[in-house]
Amino acid sequence: MCGIIGYTGHRPAIPAIVEGLRRLEYRGYDSAGVAYEEAQGLQVIRAEGKLGALDQKIAGLDTASSVCGIGHTRWATHGLPVERNAHPHMDGDCRFALVHNGIIENYAELKAELMAEGNVFHSETDTEVLVHIIAKGVDLTGDVRRGISWALSRIDGAYAFALLSREHPGKIWASRKASPLLMGIGTGENFLASDIPAFLPYTREVVFLDNGELVEIDAGSWQVFDAASLEPKAKEVRHISWDVQAAQKDGYKHFMLKEIFEQPKVIRDCLAGRIQKGRVVLPELDALEVPGRLTIVACGTSYHAGLWAKYLLESWARIPVQVEIASEFRYRDSVFLPGDLVLTISQSGETADTLAAIRIAREAGVPILGLCNVVGSSIARESDAVVYTQAGPEISVASTKAMCSQMVLLLLMTLTWGVRKGSLPDGALQRCLEDLPKLPEALERELPAIRDKARTLSQEYSDARSFFFLGRGQNFPMALEGALKLKEISYIHAEGYAAGEMKHGPIALIDPHFPTFAMALGDELLQKVASNLQEVQARGGRIIALVNPGAAPVVEDPWVLPDVWGPLKSFLVLPAVQLFAYEMAVYLGKDVDQPRNLAKSVTVE
Repeated sequence: MCGIIGYTGHRPAIPAIVEGLRRLEYRGYDSAGVAYEEAQGLQVIRAEGKLGALDQKIAGLDTASSVCGIGHTRWATHGLPVERNAHPHMDGDCRFALVHNGIIENYAELKAELMAEGNVFHSETDTEVLVHIIAKGVDLTGDVRRGISWALSRIDGAYAFALLSREHPGKIWASRKASPLLMGIGTGENFLASDIPAFLPYTREVVFLDNGELVEIDAGSWQVFDAASLEPKAKEVRHISWDVQAAQKDGYKHFMLKEIFEQPKVIRDCLAGRIQKGRVVLPELDALEVPGRLTIVACGTSYHAGLWAKYLLESWARIPVQVEIASEFRYRDSVFLPGDLVLTISQSGETADTLAAIRIAREAGVPILGLCNVVGSSIARESDAVVYTQAGPEISVASTKAMCSQMVLLLLMTLTWGVRKGSLPDGALQRCLEDLPKLPEALERELPAIRDKARTLSQEYSDARSFFFLGRGQNFPMALEGALKLKEISYIHAEGYAAGEMKHGPIALIDPHFPTFAMALGDELLQKVASNLQEVQARGGRIIALVNPGAAPVVEDPWVLPDVWGPLKSFLVLPAVQLFAYEMAVYLGKDVDQPRNLAKSVTVE
């Protein structure tokens, strides 16, 4: 997830663009850049790191005469977060400059085609391929608008981009597909941006762009076209009353809530280019042997994602799995065997204990596979192979969408290794690849109702000082995660347990003031869970239970989730427990995004 801004108008463009980038920096902060028009042609300035580095480069330049430009703050997906990969990118003749958010899935094939035609590339990004293919389209059609339309017919994947042309001063072209982009309509000036806060100090008049639309703006006019047919489209201008802080959160009260509701997009981004023609495409695993034994090392929420994957990996890929807390693993004298692989999971890629575990495994000669969200992070650099979750920046301290992205990739890894071993259950691959792409739409449809139910239940149970979270099988890690979230942001004591363990001691705590949150979905373990819940009820305990239609044990507060296939149930359970904790914290007046005593990344022991 990256931040885009474009400006054309009457005021100096660069100060407005840099100010907009500062308001978008929460969308990406590993590099930034601007492109602007001046008499000599298009000029591009880029810098690695946060916006301060770009400010320093711009400070010594005379940019006051430029009234049209584009800017970008980057969250790396293709290529390390270094200056050569920062946006904007230009074509070989420096006729066009482009900024881009999204993932071009077929960029490698297009790049090979363009290189065979003599094009030279200076970065590892898919964005540079996009600007080259647009330049080719303009050459073929003789027109920028038609050239963009031709280029987009060649592109697979998600994108939002803004484009400058040397031959057309004062104009910006832009288009979107599955990545956000909108216009700000001013007086004698117009804006393009990923999010409203980028231009909110200048205008509150907004045009929201839809997938497959192409826009052309200059200082005094704007037009929207169908990107394929180039037929003009009528669009409504809407007035926005948000303040800047609300706009950064897309109108959500907290970043945590925004990030929970981003999970459908996260799933789409995780799957982009990774399911093709009925198979999983994870080239990152090609150089690694299927592990004889897998050790997953992680902390916190990432540890719970690893536990969730253990059930799948052992059942479907027939790989023995042990899941280790990194802070314990690093101080044990671990025994490694031939054929072992260590998989480290970290949202930031900088978790100190997990990095220490990597170094222990490396000293023992064990190959390391990293699963993380940040391109160029320490874990990515120190692993033999790395799979990026591509979840985008996560601002709230309490991790939400990161776990969702990790689960998607762990599921795809399981399918990859299961196919290579020939161990997948009959029909599992086909069913999974059919249902996974449908999951984002189903989740988008259900999230508002899940939030409403979470709000109601959190108020009813807000007097609780402790909670049990119970589950079996893959729902046991979800119980651990639900308990962790409630502790993190509402400060209510909570414990996650494998449901069958409750009667081995913890059941002594059950009374009418100590409620239970159970995962009682319609799977092969439902009857076992139902029996455990009867034991809770016999001791006067109140119960919230996540259930599926037509397969629910009798409890005080059944919370019905739609039934989906197999392990995909967890992708509905996850936002339910997250939203329950969120609504509880809001009702109790807690600081949701920055809970006490916690930091986003634990980079010290």
